[in-house]
Amino acid sequence: MSGTRTAAAIVAGGRARRFGGQDKGRLIVHGRSIIVRQVEILQRVASDLLVIAGDPARYTDLPVRVVRDRQPDLGAIGGIDTAVHAAPGTHVVVIACDMPFLTSDLLTHLLDLGRDRDGAWVRTDRGVEPLVACYATAARDRIAAFIAAGGRRASALDTVLRMAELASPDLDRFGAPDRLLANVNTPDDYARVQYDPA
Repeated sequence: MSGTRTAAAIVAGGRARRFGGQDKGRLIVHGRSIIVRQVEILQRVASDLLVIAGDPARYTDLPVRVVRDRQPDLGAIGGIDTAVHAAPGTHVVVIACDMPFLTSDLLTHLLDLGRDRDGAWVRTDRGVEPLVACYATAARDRIAAFIAAGGRRASALDTVLRMAELASPDLDRFGAPDRLLANVNTPDDYARVQYDPA
C-alpha cells in the first residue's frame, strides 16, 4: 500500500473466559508466544504497531505502543474502535491476539484490498472475520456511532462501512484457511495448534 502510512493493532483486551482467564497471546506455540510471533509478522506489514489491552502493563516488554481499551468489555468491536482512534496514518490492520498462523502476505493483501474502501476483511463459510481485517482510520466516527447506537457485533460493521472481502478461492493462495485463521479460544484449540506443523 504505497504512499500511505499504515499501522497494525493486536487486540489483547479480552478476558479469555473459556481459557480460565489466561492471557492467550502469551501462550507458547512452536517455541514462541503467539503475540511475539504476531509482532514479528506485523513489523513486515506496518510502520506503527499497537497492542490494545485492558491492562497495558502486561505488554510493556514488547516493541509496540500499548493502548488502553477505550471501552473495556465490548470485545472485538471495542478493540476495533480503539485501534481506529489510536492508530496514526490512513489504515490500521487489526488482528486478535490468539491467532498464531496469520501471515504478512495475507495482511498486506487486506491492506491493498481495503485501499479504496472503509476496510477489508476475510470471509469464510462461518462468516466474516472482523479481527483479521484492516480499517480506514477515517471510519472512526462511523464505528463510534455504531457502538453508541447499541451495535456490539463487529461482524455487522458492514452495515455502516464499505468493506471489501477476501474469500475462497482467493483466500486459499495464502494457505489453508482452517490453519491460517486458527485461533485459541479453549484448551482444546490450544492442543490442536500445538500439533500443527511449524
